[in-house]
Amino acid sequence: MIRIKASPKRIDKRVTDLVHIAEEPLSDNLDDNEKVLQQIFSNCNDLIIRKLTLYKSTRCIAAYLDVLVDESLWNNGLLNPLVKQELEDFDNQGELFEQLKYRLASFVTPQVINNRKEAVQRIVSGDVVLFIESSNAALSFSIKDQLQRQLEEPSSEAVIRGPRIGFIEKLDVNMALIRQRIRTPQLKFEKVILGAASRTDIAIVYFEGKTPQKVVEEVRQRVSKIEMDSILESGYIEESISDHPYSPFPVMQTTQRPDVVSAALIEGKAAVLVDGSPIALVMPITYWYGFQTVEDYYMNFIFASFLRWLRFLFAFMALTLPSIYVAVTTFHSEMIPTGLALSLAAAREVVPFPAMVETLIMEITFDALREAGVRLPRPVGQTISIVGALVIGQAAVQAGIISAPIIIIVSLTGIASFLIPHPEMNQAVSMLRFPMVVCAGTFGLYGVSAAVIAILIHLTNLNSFGVPYLSPLAPLNPSELWDVLIRAPWKIMHKRQRRIRPKMELEEK
Repeated sequence: MIRIKASPKRIDKRVTDLVHIAEEPLSDNLDDNEKVLQQIFSNCNDLIIRKLTLYKSTRCIAAYLDVLVDESLWNNGLLNPLVKQELEDFDNQGELFEQLKYRLASFVTPQVINNRKEAVQRIVSGDVVLFIESSNAALSFSIKDQLQRQLEEPSSEAVIRGPRIGFIEKLDVNMALIRQRIRTPQLKFEKVILGAASRTDIAIVYFEGKTPQKVVEEVRQRVSKIEMDSILESGYIEESISDHPYSPFPVMQTTQRPDVVSAALIEGKAAVLVDGSPIALVMPITYWYGFQTVEDYYMNFIFASFLRWLRFLFAFMALTLPSIYVAVTTFHSEMIPTGLALSLAAAREVVPFPAMVETLIMEITFDALREAGVRLPRPVGQTISIVGALVIGQAAVQAGIISAPIIIIVSLTGIASFLIPHPEMNQAVSMLRFPMVVCAGTFGLYGVSAAVIAILIHLTNLNSFGVPYLSPLAPLNPSELWDVLIRAPWKIMHKRQRRIRPKMELEEK
């Protein structure tokens, strides 16, 4: 496993002073090392410093944080065998150190430490650091307590057919889940430590020989430039390395499914895993990923293609239906059939607001109810989101605040948005509905057309790690359309050439 050195970080003065102290080499005086540890970890009640006598004559101290170490494994698996060793003759302290390292290797994987900075970092990472008398080096080994939840199916990416397992907050477990699906030494993990305070492990994952080297280098460069005090979730990384952080459209895929990441790596993409987060980042991506699900590749290609077209249709409805209703009822009533126009006029007769304001009120209310349903406990949230919408909508119609047709429009829009499988794309469409309604209420269908054209222009200017966002439609690449507009049979997809390659690499060729 390769480790990349990240850029230095700035934190508060106290932490900076401690880092300066920790950079000094270890002392061969055991009491001095203990004094420095107590100074650095002052007021840390979870720091344990145990004084031991190994081989019946050698003094040493073991320093660790008891909340991160498996005490039973330490006491029964390592401590007793070391303390009970018979006295042996050693010509010098170096032989004693090597003998101790050899004995520990039977139980754990010891690593040699030569400076205080590394010793402190090992302790806060959950390792046990063993300081030995008359030696200016120490040994560290990991017996971490397994603080992790059980593997389970991701609730946000549930499937009818497919694996029922998702990532958890443990980086090593997530790496193992990918290794189980791609069993080749070409699968590479490069670790970076980010966050001056959090010291979070980040893993860059790619398939050597399939992932373009330009993409790997770009990911490395962007990750290494991140300067933050803490990295607590993959969202920190996503915003920091994004090509277009101010765009509502996602330029990186987020997923909790190991099979999705594995498939993306085989296709030639890269991924980023963050310790403490079950969400993986996949890059580069295109606009069409927002309407594809992993289940498309597990079911019959005919039904999968039908579902994709259904998502495209309803995504367009989710974006434009409220604005088209506002534009037609406000400026282009001659387009409505006479019977329907009379019905709409009768329904809106008692409503005091114009169609644009009425639509905005209902859209905001619907989004508020949906957000409340997500944040509340699951059983209560479902009741609030469904019953609340029915009660409020019916009461508003009876009170004459809004009309019944707008209830139908907003309900259809909400159902259409639920067909967009990825939350990031769903959020982008939901947010863009509001400016489109304003354009429709101001300029009619001309405003709707102008807003759609502006969105298309914005999409054509986006890219994800060198890949045009609307590829392979813009620029057009017919050979790549087999997995965009439809899901082709596996026989055809298997014979296709490589899927996504950055524009920079194609220009080099």
